[in-house]
Amino acid sequence: MANKAPEPLSLHLAELTATQFLDIWNKFDADGNGCIEGKELEHFIRELEMARKSVDPSNASFKDRMKEFMLKFDENGDGKIEMSELAQMLPTEENFLLCFRQFVGSSAEFMTAWRKYDNDRSGYIESNELKGFLSDLLKKANRHYDDKKLNEYTQTILKMFDLNGDGKLGLSEMARLLPVQENFLLKFQNFKLSAEEFEVIFNFYDKDGNGYIDEHELDALLRDLYQKHKMVVDPQSLASSKKSIMALSDGGKLFRTELEIVLCKDPSV
Repeated sequence: MANKAPEPLSLHLAELTATQFLDIWNKFDADGNGCIEGKELEHFIRELEMARKSVDPSNASFKDRMKEFMLKFDENGDGKIEMSELAQMLPTEENFLLCFRQFVGSSAEFMTAWRKYDNDRSGYIESNELKGFLSDLLKKANRHYDDKKLNEYTQTILKMFDLNGDGKLGLSEMARLLPVQENFLLKFQNFKLSAEEFEVIFNFYDKDGNGYIDEHELDALLRDLYQKHKMVVDPQSLASSKKSIMALSDGGKLFRTELEIVLCKDPSV
């Protein structure tokens, strides 16, 4: 308890290791909900200013500076700092979080990579498959790494996302590393379906009962979901979401388990 001074000091560094980044994230995301917000956010900005020897955060203009800070770094304007947004502020020496962005320039590329490792279409990658997933990521981003670094990145990702220690990493959790505008899964977070609701919807759009839906049926399904939940049906956004989801399909056939991991609260697989 006596030696707390080094903690804010790491905030001024130009380069952080993956482990240092995770330590900072865990410190400020105190409630573990996946974002820095409210009092956590105030605490973070104050410490960042002090560590970087900015103006005194106790003066009357702190709220104004906080607004300016959020305009600069809060990509989606939700008043919260997400993990990928923090990675933009605190770059690491070999920022594997931002490597992720280079590797997956679009959510469709992310889903294609995910499909390779989520063999049973459960919506999870087992911890023993994660190392291969990250190795592919780094190769694609043309980043040099050794086995020690790969192990560090693997363990850091596990600590970030395997919160219940079951050795599984969820699709929606890992997708938080995507740029906010590319994370199509965020669109569905507010109306995740129950297993019963999903079954009714899937059966409705699987008109011939063959166990899968095609791209045109998915288009109709998404349009109806957007309209039901009063979301703007932007053609470009809809096309992007459709392409990303179809990346999970088998030759243009989107089976029940593949769509379920995107739309369901708790996939049954």
